[in-house]
Amino acid sequence: MRHTFPAVSILALMMACSPALAQETMPNIDAARMNESVRVLASDEFEGRAPASAGEEKTVAWLVEQFKAAGAEGGGPDGAFVQVAHLSRTRQDGPATVAATVGGKTISLERGPDVLVSSDRPTNHITVTDAPVVFVGYGATAPERQWDDFKDMDVRGKVIVVLVNDPDFQAPDGDPVAGKFDGNAMTFYGRWTYKFQEAGRRGAAGVLVVHETAGAGYPWSTLQNSSAAPKFDIVRANPDAERAAFQGWIQRAKVDELFTAAGLDFAALKDSARSADFKPVVLPGLTMSVDFGQIADKVETKNVIARIPGSERPDETVMYGAHWDGYGVGTPNAQGDKIYNAAVDNATGVAALLELAHAFAGGPPPKRSVVFAAWSGEEAGLLGSTYYAANPVWPLETTVANINVDSLLPGTEIDPNVVVIGKGKNQLDDILARHATETDRTLIADPAPQAGAFYRSDHFPLALKGVPALFPAAGFTGASAASRDYVQSRYHQPTDEWDSSWTMDAAAADVALIYAVGRELADGDQWPEWNAGAEFGPARDASKASRR
Repeated sequence: MRHTFPAVSILALMMACSPALAQETMPNIDAARMNESVRVLASDEFEGRAPASAGEEKTVAWLVEQFKAAGAEGGGPDGAFVQVAHLSRTRQDGPATVAATVGGKTISLERGPDVLVSSDRPTNHITVTDAPVVFVGYGATAPERQWDDFKDMDVRGKVIVVLVNDPDFQAPDGDPVAGKFDGNAMTFYGRWTYKFQEAGRRGAAGVLVVHETAGAGYPWSTLQNSSAAPKFDIVRANPDAERAAFQGWIQRAKVDELFTAAGLDFAALKDSARSADFKPVVLPGLTMSVDFGQIADKVETKNVIARIPGSERPDETVMYGAHWDGYGVGTPNAQGDKIYNAAVDNATGVAALLELAHAFAGGPPPKRSVVFAAWSGEEAGLLGSTYYAANPVWPLETTVANINVDSLLPGTEIDPNVVVIGKGKNQLDDILARHATETDRTLIADPAPQAGAFYRSDHFPLALKGVPALFPAAGFTGASAASRDYVQSRYHQPTDEWDSSWTMDAAAADVALIYAVGRELADGDQWPEWNAGAEFGPARDASKASRR
């Protein structure tokens, strides 16, 4: 059962639930102003807010103006409101030749139906000739879970084949591997992005992830339909040291064929990969060659960063983040609409950032600095936040926490359940839970953990560097009827549009809740930690020395 409230002041609502808290710290989150921000950002004038487009120029200029009006100062380099992110872009240029050779026989793989290959290396031609092929199970190196799929295998110059998801995905109760990687809640080690990065870090010539719909969470057609789109990466000093020459996906049926040709049983090897004792297996006598052209160039996009400086400890930072970008102008839908307005995802999050800036600027000066980061390029692969993580304006070791806002739902119904993506990973949950309880709300875990949403939004690149992250979410979790309707009908579609019937009362209540968390952190001296077993704990531990 949900609580339905009239369109009243969020301050009044919070005072009714917790008078002391509201009087001391709660601002008047302006639901109408928030709704107007969503309307503007999601209008056709902003052309879907694609990075490196005219829509970006309009979006960035408008956001800078709004942060100034809210009373914030520039939080980017040298006090500017903008951080320029330098990106590498690669696009397909002509066909690809992919073939395996074994025992004098050549097995051709067709790009599209059989295999998908691309490269993040900024070069116009990719050629790999007669590289040995190695099966490395799930390709995970997770010392905190006592797991190493590579053992002592040197994969430099080799093509590695890896399984999608985690070793314990769909493991039955009682299986020794069950729960080793959080069960059906995908960890970072299960994401294809991790598998690509690990292959590059180890010097592999290429990496192919075996596609199976259950483990991936989507059919082959989803991959194939987006495979021709440009690929982006941040500009790296030595991309060859961090990225394999090629990366991609391969159909399960083709993997069976290749392994059989090499005298191996893929199904049996897949089963063996669910054990910590698994060791990589070279495909005897089988080599792979890959050849394709691409267009490589560089583009720029912009993060918009605002700041309220701390009154006592300005070098310590509490961060809020939300991505401003959408998909721009794309394929028309059945109604001929080709502008992906991205109203819920994520004009709502950016509107929340602006309200939070108003709240902190209009209240008592926070003791720690509060930064509001409107990221670019989330939909293209967390590009703006990844660039910031590699080039932080404010030191990550003294960034107390990062609170991510991605997709709030319009309406007046305040769900008593607050979905937390990645619930249980760090101590920020405890702070959120306390404030939620004061407003008669309860934290619940992601109802679709197998989708790995914690690893697909802008807090994640900073989490990899150790910054504790909090991701309360509403829009794309499927936790409510409204959320399910949004996911099924509008998520990443031109139909994600603002509507004149919208109100933002419920979303404003969510913003008030995360304001309370950030205000407590900004005025306190806490340093939230990752919980035991979280893969980001070691990075945070390494940064503690710099705070002493």
